[in-house]
Parts: sequence; C-alpha cells; structure tokens
Amino acid sequence: MCIANLISCSDVDKWLLSRPDIKAVYRSATSKCTALWNKASRSTVAAETVDEVLKRKLLVPCTTRWNSFHDAIARVCEFPIAELNTISYNFGLKAITDREYLFLREYCTVMKPLTVALDILQGEDNCFYGTLLPTLETLIYKTLDLKSGLQILGDLPEAVVKAIKTRFAEVLESETAVLAAVTLPRFKLRWLRTQERKDNAKARLLAECRKSAQDEDQLTGTNAPTRNLSTDSAIEDEFFSFEDEEDTSASVESQVADYFKSGAQGMDTLNGFPLIKKMSLKYNAATPSSAPVERLFSLGKLVFTPKRNRLSDKRFEILLLLRYNQWFEG
Repeated sequence: MCIANLISCSDVDKWLLSRPDIKAVYRSATSKCTALWNKASRSTVAAETVDEVLKRKLLVPCTTRWNSFHDAIARVCEFPIAELNTISYNFGLKAITDREYLFLREYCTVMKPLTVALDILQGEDNCFYGTLLPTLETLIYKTLDLKSGLQILGDLPEAVVKAIKTRFAEVLESETAVLAAVTLPRFKLRWLRTQERKDNAKARLLAECRKSAQDEDQLTGTNAPTRNLSTDSAIEDEFFSFEDEEDTSASVESQVADYFKSGAQGMDTLNGFPLIKKMSLKYNAATPSSAPVERLFSLGKLVFTPKRNRLSDKRFEILLLLRYNQWFEG
C-alpha cells in the first residue's frame, strides 16, 4: 500500500475546512495561488523581468504527486509579499493579503516534515520496512516541535500527528517493526528517545537471536555430542550438556553487544554479524511503500502498447524485466 494514500492531504483538508476561522483564508490563499500558477504556465506577458523570475521560481503542482502541491506553495512563499503582488498585478490577479501570505508560510512550515517523510518512504534505494517506524517516530516528534511560534495554524501539528497515530496505530505498536528497524545499521537504537525503549528493543533482538542460534544448532547438530550408548560417559555427556548452551548464549550476547557498539552504518557491516544479518533479512524483506511497484506498472504501459496488444503473459513479463533491469547493469 502506498504511503501517500495513508498519510494524505485529505486529513489536512478536512481539518482546515472544519475550522471556521481558517476555512476562508485557506480557500482564498490557495485559489490565488492556483490562479497564479495557471497564468504562469500560459503567460504571454511581455514584462521580461517578471517572465524571468517566474520561469526560475514558480512551479505548477502535479495532480499525481501530492508533494508537488507543497513544493509549489513553498516556491510562492520564496517571493517577498511586495514582489509577489507586483507579479500578481502584472497578471491582472488579486493581491495576496498579509494574512493569506502568513497562512501559506505556516502551512509550508507544518507540512515540510511530512513531505520529507513521504519522499523517504517512497524511495527505491535502501528503503526497507525497518525505515517505516523510525520515520514515523521522527515525523511525529518534528511536527509537534513546530507548534510553538505559529499564529494561524497552531493546532494543525496536533491534527497531523493524530492522523498519523490513527492510520499507523498497528505499526507504532508493532514488535516486528521495532526489530526491523534495530537490525538496520543506519538506525540501530538511535531513533528511540528513551532508555527504557532502547533496553526493550535490545532485549527483543537478543531473544530473537538466541532463539535463531538454538534452532540452527538443533538443525545442524552443533551442540549435540557424539552418541555412543555403549559407554556411560557418552550418556552422561549428553545429559549434562549445559556448558555448550552457555557458550552459545554468551556468543549471541557478545555479537549483539558488538553490533550496537559499532559506529558503522553501511549495510555491508552486517557481514560481520551473521545473526543480526539473518534477523535483518527476515524482518526487512517487505517494503514500506508500493511506490516502486506502481512505477513498474507505469513502465508496463510503455511495453504493452496498442501495437503490441497480442503479447503473451510470459513474453510481456520477459520484456518488462528486460526494460526494468537495464537500470541495474554494471
């Protein structure tokens, strides 16, 4: 499922339209921005200076990418209000008021952490399931930290955080998501903000690694002594097999401790911690977003064209993979 569909602007829109003191300024400010974007994209204004400024700075939002709406408003806010209204005047548009301009700036301030989080989670490179929980935790912290200093949208950060907690309640309480995060060298325990949560996460990982090591030992027979039932010594060795279990436990604990002490953040460092690597592969197999799959669907339209509408399923799959894998050559 695409992360952009879970944390979408619909929650923000509903909140803005539910507030009588904000609804009017929200609609008027965004409508003036829309008029400015439309004029800028189809402008034949002769004023050379205005034309150059517009080409360099203004953006037109893309309907298929929510972040572009924020980016377009952010570009508008890069203009001083006097310069912005001069441009609006040259286009024959209504001037933006001081309150509307303040609204736009505060909107961009509150939405900025959300847009960064969306870009991170919709990435294809090094974006694992373990990225999701640290991103959400950091997003909540950074959004609430913006509350002070806002004049118009002082309650919007709490509304955004409430929507995040509602939509991601299961993930925020998931032990699997915690294990996925701590087994990524980039995060480890750094994203956890209390010592209690760090200790709990470390204990969970240690328990999982111990269980994995014991299962592997039983499977390979590493800890099983050579059985020779003809001698009493072999029977006693098998019965009193405590020392090997203690050695295994100590080895696991040492590996986990060394992993957390290591300052390296590259994925290749997991090669030095085989148990942690095994846990990381287990819990980070999934991706936090369907965006890469959606991009693959978009690529499919370039392969399955009207003139190639009789391709078999197998041939279509081969052609699509050939087209997609060209980016991973060399």
